[in-house]
Amino acid sequence: MSEPKTPTPTPAGDTYKGWVFKWTNYIKGYQRRWFVLSNGLLSYYRTQAEMGHTCRGTINLATATITVDDACNFVISNGGAQTYHLKASCEVERQRWITALELAKAKAARMQAESDDSGDDFSPSSPPAAPGQGGSSQNSEVQSALRTLGSKVEDLSTCNDLISKHGSALQRSLSELDSLRLTGEAGDKIRQVTERATLFRITSNAMINACRDFLALAQAHSKRWQKALQAERDQRVRLEETLEQLAKQHNNLERAFRGAGQSNTATDSKSSSGPGKGEASDEDDDNEFFDAMEEAPEFITVPADPQLHKRSSSNVSGFNSEICADDQSLNEEPLAMNQESPSQELVPLKKRRTRIPDKPNYSLNLWSIMKNCIGKELSKIPMPVNFNEPISMLQRLSEDLEYHELLDKAGKCQSTLEQMCYVAAFSVSSYSTTVHRTGKPFNPLLGETFELDRRRESGYRSLCEQVSHHPPAAAHHVISDRGWTLRQEITVASKFRGKYLSIMPLGTIHAVFEKGNNHYTWKKVTTTVHNIIVGKLWIDQSGEIDVVNHTTGDRCHLKFAPYSYFSRDVARKVTGVVMDKDGKAHYVLSGTWDEKMEFSRVMQSSRGGENGTEGKQKTVYQTLKAREVWRKNPILDGAESMYFFTALALTLNEPEEGMAPTDSRRRPDQRLMEDGRWEEANAEKQRLEEKQRIARREREREAVSQRTSSQSEEGESALHDNYRALWFDRCEDKITGEQVHIYKGGYWENKDRGNWEGCPDIF
Repeated sequence: MSEPKTPTPTPAGDTYKGWVFKWTNYIKGYQRRWFVLSNGLLSYYRTQAEMGHTCRGTINLATATITVDDACNFVISNGGAQTYHLKASCEVERQRWITALELAKAKAARMQAESDDSGDDFSPSSPPAAPGQGGSSQNSEVQSALRTLGSKVEDLSTCNDLISKHGSALQRSLSELDSLRLTGEAGDKIRQVTERATLFRITSNAMINACRDFLALAQAHSKRWQKALQAERDQRVRLEETLEQLAKQHNNLERAFRGAGQSNTATDSKSSSGPGKGEASDEDDDNEFFDAMEEAPEFITVPADPQLHKRSSSNVSGFNSEICADDQSLNEEPLAMNQESPSQELVPLKKRRTRIPDKPNYSLNLWSIMKNCIGKELSKIPMPVNFNEPISMLQRLSEDLEYHELLDKAGKCQSTLEQMCYVAAFSVSSYSTTVHRTGKPFNPLLGETFELDRRRESGYRSLCEQVSHHPPAAAHHVISDRGWTLRQEITVASKFRGKYLSIMPLGTIHAVFEKGNNHYTWKKVTTTVHNIIVGKLWIDQSGEIDVVNHTTGDRCHLKFAPYSYFSRDVARKVTGVVMDKDGKAHYVLSGTWDEKMEFSRVMQSSRGGENGTEGKQKTVYQTLKAREVWRKNPILDGAESMYFFTALALTLNEPEEGMAPTDSRRRPDQRLMEDGRWEEANAEKQRLEEKQRIARREREREAVSQRTSSQSEEGESALHDNYRALWFDRCEDKITGEQVHIYKGGYWENKDRGNWEGCPDIF
């Protein structure tokens, strides 16, 4: 048996654990279980190894009763719903558990009573310091020390109460024995015990009085410390305000000094250069600068000095005209295409659907399904279609092309650094479709495909294929007539953590442009689904992306800030810097992944002062006026009843002529769910999954039969690797060195011929 190092139990709030025998039933009797007492909760596990993932039961001691049966047995109950009949290995061990449980129960009851009170127990007059304020870490350390001291004093007071309670009970028991008037040796022993108990009670009373004095002294000093802490915080705020005013004055003086040598013509041109360069611009400049300083970001952007505008007017004007030319050419491109091929005007484009059947209102207890799945891989959890959306993961991958025009614009850029801005914005835009999409896509069957032919409307063709089942992996290839190719192989790793679900896409995305042969790569960030069990589901994206141009060495570092309730910054914020191969910054990107992105030309950069909590220096970028590079399409009317699908997503599951028999649009369970027939869809989903398992077992049997005794090791690995994708070849990527699937061609040619003989029967 694992026992605590000291005979006295640990205070409530610390962990007290050990082996205890628990009554199970009349057949098995008492079974040895691992019990853990922590923060007023008593939990048990079959083994210590289960502590990380599977709890067998928990009782809240705040509302529980603790009774003692005999020397080793005791009972814990919370009013009939849960009752644990426990037995310790010996009487001493049972007494240790009883003492620890009573102490934890008293503290849990006190904490519950305090939580019901609407007031702030600690210090209403001293709110926590705002993030980014100087000295906030010191304040939090002092407050943490005060809270710890208050908690320990409360534990001491609880121990005093327990000593007084048990001492009185002991005195009563001894008095009852003394009233029996036993004679001889037994009477002498009782009198000796009574005398020792009296001495113990006198000593305990002295300790209780000393503890009460200490408690009063600690409480008095605690109030003084809180007042001193608040005074220090107020002084810190006043100093920061003074420094802010000094910095503003210093900035204005520098501006006035630079402008003193300018001619009247330069002054006139400055004042007539439009909004953003006058006095109002200066005021915005200060506000923006110090707001950024207060939030302590990785870098700071400020409007470039007017003198820098003039100094680089020729380069800047060329840059702006280049952008305008690109935008104008893109806007005029559909007209130019129609002029080049007037025959297309005679063939109207296909009218695609704008609605799908409304989502039925079915209720289902998610916890009843997922409570035993904590810590497991999401792809291995059998989930009903009630939590899905009528779309497959292959179709969800194709939704990355919602804003394909960003790649069209990137393909026309003269500057690779400007092209990097569009590619970075495209990498962010793919997350905008997830902000309200809390449904789970269908896991594709092995060999399932999805084609998206938008060559006439948008100039591209897309093909996805599920190339692996465990781990699930999908290969995606897009070719555009407008000068770019996109390919990716995504493996989704996911874990259910109880309160939230983490989805980690693994794999690299490649974008290659014909003009200049620029080859870009990047990876996806982590998606987190919160409030899985209780509350309204919401999605967050967090992490960092490095977009790299392997042709030129240019790089863009994007940071997705995780949502924080205490942050004063805008939610879902994304920031980034575009740098050349030498590390020099050329553009700054900012925005949110659910709304828009902007980019600004960097005119000058410098190292700022120590603004972070760790004393790190921040880089200050002086930039030109920001330009919007991407904005999210508005939400459709009635999107709430259509799974919050976008206009593109509504068309993805629309039947097409001539598609492959393995296409996701032909999947029966997904089609039944879209039509609102969820019970039939669940039955069909189970049939398809069982059919896939049978096919996998058949492949494994074939792999075993092909093995020889000299190839046992290779055959063992072939059990899982004998499947070969139909439209993609497995090879090593020359850029990343990863094992990936590359499109080998033939799909669109077979579609034109209507030849699908090689496609497997998966539906």
